[in-house]
Amino acid sequence: MKHINIIGIGTGNSEHVTMQAIKAMNAAEVIFLPLKGADKEELAEIRREICERYVTRSAVRTVEFQVPQRQTADRTYTQSVDAWHGEIAEIYGELISGLPDGGTGAFLVWGDPSLYDSTIRIIERVRQANSIEFDYSVVPGITSIQALAASHKIPLNLVGEPVEITTGRRLARDGLRGGSTVVMLDGEQTFAKIDDADAEIFWGAYLGTGDEIIRSGRLTDIAADIQALRTEARQRHGWIMDIYLLRKGRDFEE
Repeated sequence: MKHINIIGIGTGNSEHVTMQAIKAMNAAEVIFLPLKGADKEELAEIRREICERYVTRSAVRTVEFQVPQRQTADRTYTQSVDAWHGEIAEIYGELISGLPDGGTGAFLVWGDPSLYDSTIRIIERVRQANSIEFDYSVVPGITSIQALAASHKIPLNLVGEPVEITTGRRLARDGLRGGSTVVMLDGEQTFAKIDDADAEIFWGAYLGTGDEIIRSGRLTDIAADIQALRTEARQRHGWIMDIYLLRKGRDFEE
């Protein structure tokens, strides 16, 4: 039976790659590398560098493929994502079909495959199509959440309190509900719309890379500065990946 390794590679620092991930990469006949257009060529280059650094078995080859853009016109968010996943599943199916019988392929996933990444969902979609027989394994990676906390030198949670992980879309809908809230996928910079004098923000972009930027402080004091930094960085790189923690309260408050 064919096998697929879904491998978390961290947030862009090649030293985030674990020994388990290196072993899984070298166990593959083919490593599939996604391309997302000229603006995000840097992301593809990081994956290439990881392969060059850690793949030591000469029989391993890389195959690059284009990721289609998600079409949003006249569709709800869930409709556009579902259709997009369907397009990617067709591509994955073709890639997996090209593996030799009993062969192993690998997909390198930014961060960790379990957190706001759909590779596992798409691979399951290919399996459920029943046209290709294969199984798969998942190798965990360092998440942007871990990288954010490490760069700011903070624990994510207040003592004895929960942590919420959400998206910018959900934050805009539900507002800040207190405690510790990690916000991902916030292209609209929803943090700037939160009017709460007690909230702190710990923000980071390009975490783990040489271009890493972090800022922290009272939200109402630095929201505009973060917006300006984010705009400038996106213009300079052509893309941005950022994440932030919003926090209210202190440890051991009565």
